[in-house]
Amino acid sequence: MRTIHPVMPTEVGRHAGLAYSLWLPADAPPEGAVVILHGAGSCKESHHDFCRALLPVGLASVAFDQRGHGDSDGPMDGRAVDDVVAVAALLRERAGDRALPLALRGSSMGGHLALIAAEPAAAAAVVAICPASTAGLRRGLAAGTLRFDADVPALDALLAAHDLYAIAAGLEIPVLLLHAEGDEVVPVEHSRELAAQLHAPTSRLIAVPGGHHRSVQHDPELQAIAVRFISRALR
Repeated sequence: MRTIHPVMPTEVGRHAGLAYSLWLPADAPPEGAVVILHGAGSCKESHHDFCRALLPVGLASVAFDQRGHGDSDGPMDGRAVDDVVAVAALLRERAGDRALPLALRGSSMGGHLALIAAEPAAAAAVVAICPASTAGLRRGLAAGTLRFDADVPALDALLAAHDLYAIAAGLEIPVLLLHAEGDEVVPVEHSRELAAQLHAPTSRLIAVPGGHHRSVQHDPELQAIAVRFISRALR
């Protein structure tokens, strides 16, 4: 019987107190790069499946534990957007091209951060899966229900300082929104409202019948759609 060895990260390390796993195509320099942002209470390992899916199309990626999660230094605070920018710079550096076109792909809270960090990180595309609303995140912070260690005043101030709808309206880059209509945590109407603000010609919303808050991010068909969207946007 032939043993199949799983594809593993090219590099696992820490940068500015953030634990990360970095993935580079083996046969040629990458044609683009993707920073992957997990949701509240999750971790980088939950998205290694998407990192693997990017390799065959020549895309490098990095998944990292946000502060207050996994092996990164906590708590999560007002540095959340700056952390995305720092990890994006690290990925471009490791890929050998500081001008490499880059996308952000985030789930839930990570989708929210992907949208607000797109311009600071000089992203060329965003995939946001069931992106959390500002109001929902702030309510969860205040109630202590988000399942991670946070500097509540600092993180709340960061969230309050960004108008997610205005940011979406100001983005010139393509954005793909993926949302399960059965999402019990973030109503699909939130993504529909965000989609109404987008104006890049290739931006789109895919609302999936049924499902739940975590069903979209690991669905193979929807992952393939996201990979194609990113690949086309970065090329």
